[in-house]
Amino acid sequence: MPVKNRRWVLASRPAGKPVKENFRLEEEELRDPGEHEVLVRARYFSVDPGMRSRLSGDSYAQALGIGETIEGAMIGTIKASNNERFKEGDLVTAGFGWQEYALSNGRGITKLDASIFQPPLTVTAAIGVLGIPGLTAYFGLLDMGKPKEGETVLISSAAGPVGATAGQIAKMKGCRVVGIAGSKDKCEYVTRELGFDACFNYKQEKDLVAAIKKHCPDGVDIYFDNVGGEMLDAAIANANERARLIISGQVAEYNRPEPRGIRNTTRFITHRLRMEGLVVFDYFKQFPQAQAEMAGWIKSGKLKYTEDISEGIETAPEAFIGLFEGENHGRRLIKVG
Repeated sequence: MPVKNRRWVLASRPAGKPVKENFRLEEEELRDPGEHEVLVRARYFSVDPGMRSRLSGDSYAQALGIGETIEGAMIGTIKASNNERFKEGDLVTAGFGWQEYALSNGRGITKLDASIFQPPLTVTAAIGVLGIPGLTAYFGLLDMGKPKEGETVLISSAAGPVGATAGQIAKMKGCRVVGIAGSKDKCEYVTRELGFDACFNYKQEKDLVAAIKKHCPDGVDIYFDNVGGEMLDAAIANANERARLIISGQVAEYNRPEPRGIRNTTRFITHRLRMEGLVVFDYFKQFPQAQAEMAGWIKSGKLKYTEDISEGIETAPEAFIGLFEGENHGRRLIKVG
């Protein structure tokens, strides 16, 4: 039988920080699956800060069109199948976005082994620490940062899913890890729970350059950037010779009408700095190997993660907007049903 699907679409392009009016909840009737098609019932989907730039224009991918479903990662179950690769009840993940159901020919859907997701590994890890955020941390730090024992690694948005994962991997490699976060609770979380050596609340600092220097007295060898703006400039000012700057996200820039950009470029010459942007899909073929290694770390207690889950599809816009206020603590997800 056809099903009623609710989905959030882009109603208008944000001017600055998104507001709820930029999104619209629509209801549609989905037909039964056709030949080689499946119907997926969502269990969880993600809200991602990196999606912000595509709401306004072209970014790492083409701009989202007005009236299109807001994109995000989904975990769901196969409700009906005419595709030989999937059977009813299969647990799957795909990029179907903010909606309750999805029709698909199976392309882009990955079947998950439910038996793998046993405590401490939750099924939601498939779109969190073992999904794009965790893989971003893994490849950004290990392939681009190439950490060496004894180096100092500085991480912005340290309590977020990318920063928290990157910091723990850096500790495994014998580095001194310093986080930057937006509250006392978040700083305590990354130091007490995740093992960071230090963390400071940037909201209580008048001089970011001095704050980084205080917590990184030997300078910064790797800066894992999830924020951009003034914080990136302050990290550059403290960068050691041949430091590596990994540009993973730009939360401080997404809602500005014009990017602030970096100001402290002379140090790139004097200190031979290297800065590189990261799009994790460049490593797509290596995802399974990385996921297997990280799953092992989680099961052995070396890698911890936190999830911030809101109940109900209705909460998606507020959850997304809250990302830019620093509300989330860990990977922010929506539980659909």
